[in-house]
Amino acid sequence: MLKSLAAVSLAAIASVSLAAQPNLSGPQKFTAFAVDVSNLTTHARTTPVDITINRWSSDADRDGLLEILRGQGQDAMLSALQKLPVVGYFTTPGSLRYDLHFARQRDEAEGGRTIYLLTDRYVGSWEAANRPRTIDYPFTLIKLQVDKDGNGGGDATIYTKITAKDAGTIELENYANRPVMLNDVKRVM
Repeated sequence: MLKSLAAVSLAAIASVSLAAQPNLSGPQKFTAFAVDVSNLTTHARTTPVDITINRWSSDADRDGLLEILRGQGQDAMLSALQKLPVVGYFTTPGSLRYDLHFARQRDEAEGGRTIYLLTDRYVGSWEAANRPRTIDYPFTLIKLQVDKDGNGGGDATIYTKITAKDAGTIELENYANRPVMLNDVKRVM
């Protein structure tokens, strides 16, 4: 399997101040059109996605997860993430609701925002029992980049491994050769 590696500055997630986050008072809902053309499919798969964010994660949540990742590694961070309260969810037609346990946003130029959503990935009974290599990629990370009106794009790395690197960076390793593209992102609430 091909893997894509990305070094992500903790400035992207770690320095996002809760005070700088707009419209914290109510839920935010987005729709998107997901396109998966990765090496994990035999043909391109497309589906609509609905994302709801009910609240934003605190600085303490963020700092705690990063401290656990740096000190104890990915498995301990996964356990801590699963214990955080649900902050929102995403759904696709015909699927169950997937709870989100972490949501942060960063202001961008001209009123836009980058939104980061992190959760544990669904692991089915076959995968849990047989423990293939995918079991080492337990996170789903969604990144939305929207303008001041809530329109834009993004991507979702469904099978993600997270590793702490030198001060200020984490490394994301995607099991697939490319993330799922999120096209035509629109804020609907």
